[in-house]
Amino acid sequence: MNRSGSVEPVKTGVVGLGRFGRLHALTLAGLAEAELVAIVARRQESLDRIHTELPEVSGYLELTQAIEKSEAEAWVVACSTEDHVPVTRALLQAGKSVLLEKPIANRLSEAETLAPLINDDSSNLMLGHIVLFNSEFKQLREEVSRRGRLNLIDCVRHRPATIVTDFPGENPLFAAMIHDLYSAQVLMDCEEPNQFTCQFHRTKEGHVDVALAQLQWPSGTLASFKASYLTPRGMAPRGFDRMEVFGEGWAARILPNPRPVEVWDEQAHWPMALEIRTDSGVPSGMMAEELRCFCRVVRGQNPVPAGATYCDALQVQRWMNRLESAGDISNGTQHG
Repeated sequence: MNRSGSVEPVKTGVVGLGRFGRLHALTLAGLAEAELVAIVARRQESLDRIHTELPEVSGYLELTQAIEKSEAEAWVVACSTEDHVPVTRALLQAGKSVLLEKPIANRLSEAETLAPLINDDSSNLMLGHIVLFNSEFKQLREEVSRRGRLNLIDCVRHRPATIVTDFPGENPLFAAMIHDLYSAQVLMDCEEPNQFTCQFHRTKEGHVDVALAQLQWPSGTLASFKASYLTPRGMAPRGFDRMEVFGEGWAARILPNPRPVEVWDEQAHWPMALEIRTDSGVPSGMMAEELRCFCRVVRGQNPVPAGATYCDALQVQRWMNRLESAGDISNGTQHG
């Protein structure tokens, strides 16, 4: 704390300047709880672009240099998944706290190598899980907690068909469905399923563009997940999401993407795909709330929330591995 008794802002850095990395940087720059002091990117061009928006923040091309020269005590890791583990390992070994975008790694075995560096309560590693901080999902969690056990969870997450060509080989199971698997984990209080089934549809080039998965828990709850790269250009630019849950005598539905704001001129527009605002002076929405929570974790004011600990992430990583294996076995050679 400072002399006035208030908590000092957390000096924070961001690794990666893709879509989410940029949003993290812009959000942190506007939070009273944080002070953005460093950005790390692969290319100078990326640093030059963000410099026009954040001219006071130091940019680096080398993580080691950023750790040594910046005063960042906590870091957001939003680089490519293949770099997650080496970057996070370097930061943890340097004594930094980390917010890591999920998944931890492409392979469970790689994710598990971080275990010796993680505090027992995961207080030095929080997984990025913005859905936890989405207002609709927070209300849904309250409803489930108040109304009791679920019979069915049904999740749909469709993304643009262009992803197949823009990012060849990116399986929607790992890139899209993972968010719903994390959500189901939280709704089920981290109970372990006992049945896993999965099916893939592949393009004529062999790329997975649809993943269907089903989980069942010993308690009897069923969950169905659909994730695809199928939405055409005329639909919302980030596709659409839907989650429905059914209990005894009640049901609920959330439609968090796109947000219910539509604009029309020569065509329809959905200007707010996700509950993330960085351009209002004071950032708002689920990313802002996630980063505020991370700052409180760093300051020891909050524990890492359920669904965002290292153990939680490993559990979902194991689920994805089992689903991927089930999908390959069931119809991995089929083409459409």
